[in-house]
Amino acid sequence: MRKKYLLICISLFAALFIYLFYRTGRTLVNEMLVHVISLDTYVRLKANIVSALPLSDTIIYSLPEALWIFCITLTSKPYYIKLNKRRFDCKFIPLIFCVGLEMLQLFHITRGRFDFMDIGLSVIFWILGGFVLKDKAEKRNIFTRPDANMVICLASYTIVYLAHVFK
Repeated sequence: MRKKYLLICISLFAALFIYLFYRTGRTLVNEMLVHVISLDTYVRLKANIVSALPLSDTIIYSLPEALWIFCITLTSKPYYIKLNKRRFDCKFIPLIFCVGLEMLQLFHITRGRFDFMDIGLSVIFWILGGFVLKDKAEKRNIFTRPDANMVICLASYTIVYLAHVFK
C-alpha cells in the first residue's frame, strides 16, 4: 500500500513540476505559486530551471497527463460502480476520461490540442497502473461509506482542475 502511494506522490510531483516550470503560466497552479512567491521570483526560477533542465515537447505536453492517468488508475482500481445489476470496474474510468478529453479537444469543445501522443502515453501508463502493478485489495462499491482511500481516489480526479488554463 505504501509503495502505491509513494508512486502516486512521485508521479503527481513530476507532473506538477512540469506544469509549474514548462507549461503556460496561466494555469491555476501557476497562479497560486505566483501569489506565494511573487511573479518576479517565479519568472527567474522558471528561466533557471528551463535552462538547466531542457525537456522534450513529448515530456512537457504528454507526460503530465499520462502520469495523472497512472495515478487515477491506481486509486480507482479497488472500486466499482454498480448500475442496476451490472458492476463497472472503476479502473476503466481513467481510460475513458483520457480519450474523452482528447475528443473534446479534437472538436474544440475544450481548450487544448488533440494529440495521439497524449492518448498513446496515457494508455501505456493506464496499462501500467491497471494491470502491471497488482493490487490485492478487494473491490468495493465507490458509493459506499467513504474512507481515506476513497477520498484520495476522488481527490485525484479533481487535481486536473489545477491544470485548467484561464483565458
